[in-house]
Amino acid sequence: MNDSANPTLPYLSFDARTRRVRLDPHEPAFVQNPYAAYGWLHIHCPAFFWEDYGFWCFAGHDEINRLLRDRRFGREKPADGLGGGADRAHLADFDRVERHSMLELEPPAHTRLRTLVNRAFVSRQVERLRPRIEELANELIDGFEGDGDVNLMPAFATPIPVVVIAEMLGVPAENAPQLLDWSHRMVAMDMHGQRRETQESANRAAAEFSAYIRDYANQCRRKPGDDLLSLLIAAEEDGAKLSEDELVTTAILLLNAGHEATVNQTGNAVKTILESGRDPKALFATPESTAATVEECLRYDAPLHMFTRYAYDGIDLGDGISIRPGERIGLILGAGNRDPRSFDEPDRFLPGRADQKNVSFGAGIHFCIGAPLARLEMQVSLKTLFTRLPGIRLAETPLYRDTYHFHGLERLRLEW
Repeated sequence: MNDSANPTLPYLSFDARTRRVRLDPHEPAFVQNPYAAYGWLHIHCPAFFWEDYGFWCFAGHDEINRLLRDRRFGREKPADGLGGGADRAHLADFDRVERHSMLELEPPAHTRLRTLVNRAFVSRQVERLRPRIEELANELIDGFEGDGDVNLMPAFATPIPVVVIAEMLGVPAENAPQLLDWSHRMVAMDMHGQRRETQESANRAAAEFSAYIRDYANQCRRKPGDDLLSLLIAAEEDGAKLSEDELVTTAILLLNAGHEATVNQTGNAVKTILESGRDPKALFATPESTAATVEECLRYDAPLHMFTRYAYDGIDLGDGISIRPGERIGLILGAGNRDPRSFDEPDRFLPGRADQKNVSFGAGIHFCIGAPLARLEMQVSLKTLFTRLPGIRLAETPLYRDTYHFHGLERLRLEW
């Protein structure tokens, strides 16, 4: 490989002729600060072939936004859907869940599922959850306020979205630790270079999670309530209801997606605000400033850094980039949010910026269905935290988890 000299980022290798990049996503320096590499890529090759993944990736905001909406690409793998075969026999239960996930499907199946889920979701009127989120945030702070210090991730960032989505679905919140365990084992399948034991663990988690949801669905059928699971069971569009497998998968997807990103973003946001030196009282002074602060936190340090798409045809993207049918591309959301061609001073935390257009929730038909809930949870929980504990400060350097393309903190120790 004819690598260009890169003394500032010794872990990144680049061949200018082929635009091939070698960058181990597990490299500690990259895990703790991917933005240094993104900044270099923006200058030298915003479109590049990431050898560690084996596909073309795009770091530019406008390109990411366009490709997320390009119907020539999609989430559903062409032909076999999940790349099945004998080598995936140990993932039968996991694949069964994924097969019915609207996140992994395209129209018309995606349209039908999303319409059914969206109707049930909207009927809950997310804004009505504001008092419960505030109550929960205050209860959690009551539990550690007198200690003078806390690891915010397990004590605050994690419980709020987990309890809220569990209560929405009608699943007992006291089962949150088990739900978290299943979720973490399943989403580990999205990580780079997972091992056989990781896959087998994810498969067991999928089987156990599915059995759990089926049991609760049966209870809801016998005694329906106004929870989301009951509404999903009753939801109907043009005479078509969710099948049993679709119901199970959708409930698992909502539980997993309903907390994973928000947990990460809450920790990232607190770190960002404290490191910025800005006055939290001013940031959360009004509903408008609170919303603007959360939106800039989403841009500045996003919880999801890569989303992939499959090509459904041979596609010439120009500039010498040709994608064959069935090949994947990677859209680097975290890099797109820091694109100097799209944002003024992209590496500065500037709540209320006029060019706010982050792609943290995606775009197009797969735009995050839970975005309104995630925004509300962060607006309420962050405002409550900084109001209750105005003197909080970092007790140590925050540590990110080695879980690219998810981007979140392993530990966030605060003191006051």
